[in-house]
Amino acid sequence: MNQTLTLALSKGRIFEETLPLLEAAGIVVLEDPEKSRKLILPTSDPQLRVIIVRASDVPTYVQYGAADFGVAGKDVLLEHGGEGLYQPVDLNIAKCRMSVAVPAGFDYAHAVRQGARLRVATKYVQVAREHFAAKGLHVDMIKLYGSMELGPLVGLSDAIVDLVSTGSTLRANHLVEVEHIMDISSRLVVNRAALKLKREKLQPIIDAFESASQRGNGS
Repeated sequence: MNQTLTLALSKGRIFEETLPLLEAAGIVVLEDPEKSRKLILPTSDPQLRVIIVRASDVPTYVQYGAADFGVAGKDVLLEHGGEGLYQPVDLNIAKCRMSVAVPAGFDYAHAVRQGARLRVATKYVQVAREHFAAKGLHVDMIKLYGSMELGPLVGLSDAIVDLVSTGSTLRANHLVEVEHIMDISSRLVVNRAALKLKREKLQPIIDAFESASQRGNGS
């Protein structure tokens, strides 16, 4: 049986922080996606290739079997719904948090107490809607795909829900975090059929990822 594996990764932080996990499994990616225009990258293992896709598309490629496994942020998986995916390992990489932020000077606590109807700009509509519903707040969701911080600055929204790492982008745009919704990290996601049909090849890589991520987390 063909045991060739395809791993879906997104460029940037997830790609960089997955490299040591691959090395723990004895695998080296042979090309740098930042320098190559290729979307399919070879590795030192002739039976494993890496495909470069948008972060938000990783679960879809894995769900439909175009990739056997991938690495996706918890934020992406919550929006996707995680349907048809096996999520065996929290890799403890690409850590950040999802938060509510508003312009400095906006009295968010008062608005919440008054039950004001807020306009919220976010890419994470599902998570944001559940968060505000749990608080009993009515909000108008405005879906954006990037530059969330601009929303409040130009009067498009009262607040944003976005990922925050250092907070420097918020500060640069005179926004402040007012609520922490959840911590975010990236997880390994595996196609269920691949786990059965290619277990012999796939399981050792999953095990190597798991032990390397636990070591990296100090557990």
